[in-house]
Amino acid sequence: MYQNMGKIAFKKDLTNTIKLLEYLDNPHQGNTKWIHVAGTNGKGTVSSILSSVLIEAGYKVGLYTSPHLVDFTERIRINGKKIDEEAVIDFVLRISPIIKSIKPSFFEITVTMALDFFSRSNMDFGVIEVGLGGRIDSTNVINPMLSVITSIGMDHMDMLGNSIEEIAFEKAGIIKSRISCVISKDISVNAKNIIYKRADELNSTITESKRVSDELLNKFPLSGNYQKQNLSTAFQAISVINDLQYPISNENINSGLRNIVNNTGLRGRWEIYKSSPLVILDTGHNIDGVSSNINQLRSQYPNKIIHVIWGMVNDKDRKSILSLLPKEWKYYVVKPQVPRGLDSQVLATEMNSNKLNVQKFQNTNDAYNYLIESIDEKDLIFIGGSTFVVADFLKSELV
Repeated sequence: MYQNMGKIAFKKDLTNTIKLLEYLDNPHQGNTKWIHVAGTNGKGTVSSILSSVLIEAGYKVGLYTSPHLVDFTERIRINGKKIDEEAVIDFVLRISPIIKSIKPSFFEITVTMALDFFSRSNMDFGVIEVGLGGRIDSTNVINPMLSVITSIGMDHMDMLGNSIEEIAFEKAGIIKSRISCVISKDISVNAKNIIYKRADELNSTITESKRVSDELLNKFPLSGNYQKQNLSTAFQAISVINDLQYPISNENINSGLRNIVNNTGLRGRWEIYKSSPLVILDTGHNIDGVSSNINQLRSQYPNKIIHVIWGMVNDKDRKSILSLLPKEWKYYVVKPQVPRGLDSQVLATEMNSNKLNVQKFQNTNDAYNYLIESIDEKDLIFIGGSTFVVADFLKSELV
């Protein structure tokens, strides 16, 4: 599966997903109103904002996101409640004959499971986050009422292309004929040109997000600076949903933002885990995400000693990302607990070559316990570098 194996598990067409859905009598073609969300960064947050606001507006909402942090059932939720393990088992048993026949990937099975579960539960809305890219992602079998593209940056180049234009082409693949698409205002001109060209071919309307105030960001419980872009994209999407005659009030929006964690289980996005010492978790793992985190840490905490628990997977652009890391910080290197996690000794060697102050640890829990026992309470601990480093930490805290 992609979460564990990377590129080797990536399927470059929709054939298996379509066959799985046909086997189940095409549950995605029912009455559920789908909202499809793609993007390099921010798609999980925007999907969660939309879901939370729609829940507060009184709708029954299915939310599909990936990857999970602690438990598989996080990926499929109805009004915030995770799918039951029994429902997962029942689904796999029901499709076991076709699994043996076509040998679908983990992701193909999971997407089909979500669409089937939402259909059987009679959703008003289903908010579906793209797994990877868009055009040939397994989620791209739905016919949405609205498509959303949050951002476009350099990530997963080995599968999506080595230029912004190539990656934009893959993201633009979720645009459907005569269906509105909301895009982030901050997408580069070159990427926008690709998106607008695709929209013109399909007679689809593109709406760009508008700026939101710093005051609104300050009210949002997920306080990463990058959330301003996500909020503006989500707000524009909400405006389009309103225009499509699905009423959403300002109070629904405010309560949706306020209750996003309870309504969606969203975690690891500039999450303040502990206040003394200050511990921040963030899943940012590509050039744009890491750069944003570094800038915010430097600007917001200029006088703190910063300790970073850091790990990466082996298919990232490490040279570019490691060159961004400040040399005055202290780093505690771990291997993410997935098969494609980068060996901590390899990472430590590369970071030492960049003249970074590095110590190596067996896992995130060991590094965290060492820091809690040894640093001043006025210092700051940042945990990141990979979604899976954050996931490992959250799992260890449950033990």
